[in-house]
Amino acid sequence: MEIYIVLIGLVFLAGLLYVGKGYWAWVSFVASLLGAWYVGNVGPSWLFHSAAGFALAMAALLGLPALRRAIVSKSLMRWVGGILPVMGDTERTALEAGSVWWDGDLFSGTPNWRKLLDFPAPKLTEKEQAFLDGPVENLCAMINDWKIFQDRAIPDEVWAFMRKHKFFGMVIPENFGGLGFSALAHSAVVTKLSSRSSTVAVTVMVPNSLGPGELLVHYGTDEQKAYYLPRLASGEEIPCFALTEPTAGSDAAATTSTGIVCRGAYEGKEVLGIRLNWTKRYITLAPVATVIGLAFRMHDPDGLLGDTSDLGITCALIPRELPGIEIGDRHDPMGVPFLNGPIFGHDVFVPMSAVIGGVGGVGNGWRMLMEALAAGRAISLPSLSVGAAELATRVVGAYGSVREQFNLPIGRFEGIEEVIARIAGYTYLMNGARTLTCGAVDAGEKPAVLTGIVKAYLTDGMRTVLNDAMDVQAGAAICRGPKNILGRAYVAVPVAITVEGANILTRSLIVYGQGAIRSHPFVRDEMEAVATRDLARFDRAFFGHVNFACRNLIRVLFDRLSGGRLLTVPTQGPSGRYFRRLSRFSTAFAVISDVALAVYGGSLKRREMVSGRLADALSWLYLGSTTLKKFHDDGYQPRDEAVMRWAMELTMVKIDTALRGVLDNLPNRFLSATLGWIVFGFAGRMRAPSDRLSSTVAAAILSGGALRDHLTSDIYIPPAQEEGLGRLEATLRKINEAQPIKTKFRESALTGKHGTDLNGSLDKAIEAGAITREEKDQLLGAEKARLETIQVDVFDSDTYLGLR
Repeated sequence: MEIYIVLIGLVFLAGLLYVGKGYWAWVSFVASLLGAWYVGNVGPSWLFHSAAGFALAMAALLGLPALRRAIVSKSLMRWVGGILPVMGDTERTALEAGSVWWDGDLFSGTPNWRKLLDFPAPKLTEKEQAFLDGPVENLCAMINDWKIFQDRAIPDEVWAFMRKHKFFGMVIPENFGGLGFSALAHSAVVTKLSSRSSTVAVTVMVPNSLGPGELLVHYGTDEQKAYYLPRLASGEEIPCFALTEPTAGSDAAATTSTGIVCRGAYEGKEVLGIRLNWTKRYITLAPVATVIGLAFRMHDPDGLLGDTSDLGITCALIPRELPGIEIGDRHDPMGVPFLNGPIFGHDVFVPMSAVIGGVGGVGNGWRMLMEALAAGRAISLPSLSVGAAELATRVVGAYGSVREQFNLPIGRFEGIEEVIARIAGYTYLMNGARTLTCGAVDAGEKPAVLTGIVKAYLTDGMRTVLNDAMDVQAGAAICRGPKNILGRAYVAVPVAITVEGANILTRSLIVYGQGAIRSHPFVRDEMEAVATRDLARFDRAFFGHVNFACRNLIRVLFDRLSGGRLLTVPTQGPSGRYFRRLSRFSTAFAVISDVALAVYGGSLKRREMVSGRLADALSWLYLGSTTLKKFHDDGYQPRDEAVMRWAMELTMVKIDTALRGVLDNLPNRFLSATLGWIVFGFAGRMRAPSDRLSSTVAAAILSGGALRDHLTSDIYIPPAQEEGLGRLEATLRKINEAQPIKTKFRESALTGKHGTDLNGSLDKAIEAGAITREEKDQLLGAEKARLETIQVDVFDSDTYLGLR
């Protein structure tokens, strides 16, 4: 009889799992009722009456929607409403901007890997590739980044070249004179330019990112598009976008800039317009901008447009030459000489036609900005970060072979191998995230959570990679001058970390703060149902959420007990086990996320250490997904297997650490321990990439072979005669070509026929027949190039005092 009781319990549990799923709940409850009847016939009558009564009551209470709403859901909605955070208008607008894509799969606990792998691999068109191989390559050749830093300005001829080839019009459609490039092409241009000069890269990416051009394309009136877009594409007009203020940084919606609807004189006529006052700072291109995109809060105190006084955040285009504008001064962000400065406006009057979108655009500025950022965050700073990472990979691979200490290339030391492997692994992972996210944008998605992830975690990855690369180059990296390859990119890192939403706030407020509402299958419905007092919608969402949570809880326990062996994965190759692990972690994330939402309620928004860890877990789930997608799209190349495995092992550690961190800090220790056992059992923490794997990756980078070329295929490689990377590359080729000669020389020295000193023993090696005279010259030439390449810049006193 006991076995039947257990079976009844399991069937009844299935009923709970199907609550909110219609008749399936009834089927399960009725089955449990019949089972109870059977048990009552072969056992004590009280057991039948108790089990039958309970099953019938639960079936009626939870299986009849009308009864459930009246008795259960109505009380639940009041309770849930008391713990959920209040959603303001600006937050609601931010949530409505953009779309849910792969983040929805990750939140579901059951990601559809086939859907991800079948997503078309992002590719450039022939026209876009030709632009990269032509104008972009030529622009890189024109740039002398050291001179730009010293002159504090981009040369006029570089500005003229960028205008001529429409670098400022990449996002503007061809019918308006622009290039009409994809997000992937825009990203590829910024990636290559940033490997040459962060100053030039920023100058190009800003007009193509959040600003007048992007906003006009999507929201401008026909007249505004016809007038401005051709001028922006040709560079006749240089735009900037003024959003940030001293008291409104990451909280941009708290703007104090105002626009009052009134009548005034404009170009000799009295028109209906707006009188503007603002104080903006950190505005890139402001010192040279000819047209200002301005975000401000618009007011209509006299009712000239209608009955509403506070019309909301609005965006307008302001010509630079209007009276009342103060512009031209500069900030100095970490010494990186891209144009950036404050803008002030005092009683600046513009006509209503200045509003982007005309009268219809009044009050819609915040939505415009959020929708533009939902896609734009995927491109500019992630691309700049990948360019820096590829440059670092290229440099350390060469420098680790060229620089010697203790008669060994420094790359042969395990401490250096560990760092080089980390640089390569991050670069591979970051580029996978860049290309897939751009591909999603080109497919019409505006995945706000995922673009927030790539902005925050790729710029942070750039910081990790450049810190490591600086350590490898050591003294050569910290001495400024034309020979220094990495130093100018290194000082730009804090700028990338800070702009377009500081990473600390992006991590907790956007990635998880918005992600938990936007990407979760039920939370947003629950919040909106509570806000609108829609009981039927709340009932469906809440009990759907219960079903979702129970299923994931059982799934995570089953997967843990089975080791995930029964999970379906799209491939059984070298990446197969990582799909399986990510699936298990996705389920664990869904469970722990739901527990955190239940435990903390609305206060989770303020518990940023908790939400930050959940953001880490979600972000690394996405980065791991993009890494596996890249390995798939590249054709499962044996060349990439070791670096893919390194990146995925790192991903596993990051997710494991984040999820355990959430559990470790739950206020209820019993809940923490119980959930920890369900999710992780008694398994130890995930292990970092092994020493053997790191050595394998480092060796592939140091060899100057296919993996190094593949990881750095998006950057500019200077000619051999150029100081810095050009000379380093040329020296690496000479050393690699001379290495067999050096090996023969050293093997001969072991016989005692001559010494090991290259300066004094080469002639004796020739006499011994170990090498030829031509080989001696080749070896000495390589050693001479090595010595010249590791030199750093030296300045006389007068020149030094004039350095900037």
